[in-house]
Amino acid sequence: MALIAIAVGVASLALRDPAAAQLDREAARLAALLEGARAESRASGVTVRFELVNEPPAEQRFRFAGLVTAENTANGWLAEGVSAEIIGVRSLTLGPEPLIGPQRIVLRLGERNLALATDGLGPFAPADPAAARP
Repeated sequence: MALIAIAVGVASLALRDPAAAQLDREAARLAALLEGARAESRASGVTVRFELVNEPPAEQRFRFAGLVTAENTANGWLAEGVSAEIIGVRSLTLGPEPLIGPQRIVLRLGERNLALATDGLGPFAPADPAAARP
C-alpha cells in the first residue's frame, strides 16, 4: 500500500499542467528582471520604469525605460501567448528610492493567471491573482 501511495504521489507531481509550469517560469524570470532593474536604479540614482509595449505585428513585449543597460536587457516573454497587465497604473516605477509603493502585475497564459506584487519595500513575489482587480 505504501508503495502504491508513493507511486501515485510521484505520478501526480510529474503530470503538472505545462501551462502552469510555463507561467511559473515566466513569473520567476520577470521577478528577477524587475529586482535587477530595481537594484540598478538604486545604484545609479536614475528613475527606471517597467512598461508593456504592444507593437504590431509582434505580440506584447516589455521594456525598462531609463535603464542604463536597456539594450542588453530582456524585452519579451519566452513562452508564446504570455501577456501581462499592470494593475492601476501604466507602468511600474522601480526606483531609485528604496520605498517604491505597492505595485502589481498580472501574467496570463491561456486561462491561467499569476500575479506578482510588492508592498513597495519587499521584492516582487507571487500574490493572489483574485486580488488583482480593485
